Amino acid sequence: MPFLKVLVKACSQESGKYVHYGITTQNIQQSSQLYMMKTVHHKFMLLLGEIIENLANLAEKTKHMVMPGRTHGRHAIPITYGYKVSVWISDFIDCYQRMRECEKRVFTIMMGGAVGAFNSMPEVGMKVQKRVAELVGMEAMEVPSRNLSTHKLEYMANLALMANICHKIGEEVYSTTLEEIAEVSEGFTKGTVGSSTMPHKINPKLAKGIIANSQKLYSLPSVGMYSAVRPYEGDSSSYMLFDGLLEEALELTTEILLRTEELSRTIVPHEERMLHNVMRNKGLDNTEYVMMKMAEKLGKDKAHSLLYEEAIKTAADGEDFYTNLIKNPVISAAFSPEEIKAMLDPRAYIGLSVEIAEKEAKRGHVASQEIKQNYQ
Repeated sequence: MPFLKVLVKACSQESGKYVHYGITTQNIQQSSQLYMMKTVHHKFMLLLGEIIENLANLAEKTKHMVMPGRTHGRHAIPITYGYKVSVWISDFIDCYQRMRECEKRVFTIMMGGAVGAFNSMPEVGMKVQKRVAELVGMEAMEVPSRNLSTHKLEYMANLALMANICHKIGEEVYSTTLEEIAEVSEGFTKGTVGSSTMPHKINPKLAKGIIANSQKLYSLPSVGMYSAVRPYEGDSSSYMLFDGLLEEALELTTEILLRTEELSRTIVPHEERMLHNVMRNKGLDNTEYVMMKMAEKLGKDKAHSLLYEEAIKTAADGEDFYTNLIKNPVISAAFSPEEIKAMLDPRAYIGLSVEIAEKEAKRGHVASQEIKQNYQ
């Protein structure tokens, strides 16, 4: 109230009559909060565009880098690193579409008064609300009730989903920078110190920051769920909690996106190490390839049983897979030793990894340009 009295005095006698006219303080607070959030949202979208562009460049650069595909933490069948990156690009493009689509629901103006029914100015209330929304480039709430919070929840949930993609990349980088795997490393700035007691330490500082902040962010929408169900037409305990939740969500998302942008721009792939890792099973990763070739002659079920026996025997006894295959009378009758050897080369069995990487890189470039045009 003291601020309103000062504002009234600062206005002309006529215009001062209409200060805070027909509305309640919460209308102003929520509308202004969402207006500021919209400004931050634009910054987030620009960062997202940069991340997608970085990943598109990375996919193009690494589309031929053969590495082990992994399921359940174990070698599956070969892929390329560019294919792995294409998954992230696709995920982020979906995220961009989700964030853009929610804007019309999230960034809204409320001018409905104490309970949202325009009690104090029923004749012009909706027109005033619509005009205010037009002036600030936002949408007018269909029902400007102070009891509505799902649009805020939706935005926090979308931030958490965006962070989840960043988190996935962070986890992947964190684990594959291990010396035992060493397929990628974070960009290193000379002079960076990893430990006060271990001079040799080079830590995945970007990845671990993404991981930690994402885990913090995930908890916020669930807290908001409890706050959103307060009864009646308004409750300040709900507003106060949401104010803190939204502020923290924006802070955490800022940290996550800044780190992800730098990580996606500076990550260093190690092609030789990827190839070394995919070769370490000496052809076992290509068992499916041999099986599918045999399936053309025997059918899938018989081919699977045949290759299962040879693969498990090789893995259990530490034998050489190629040697076991050429010794098998059924397999050796179907293929020459040279054909079998060629089938065991991981570089010969990467599916459409290169094509998918190229396709998603193109989509990424297009999406990045679209984001820049929409938010700059």
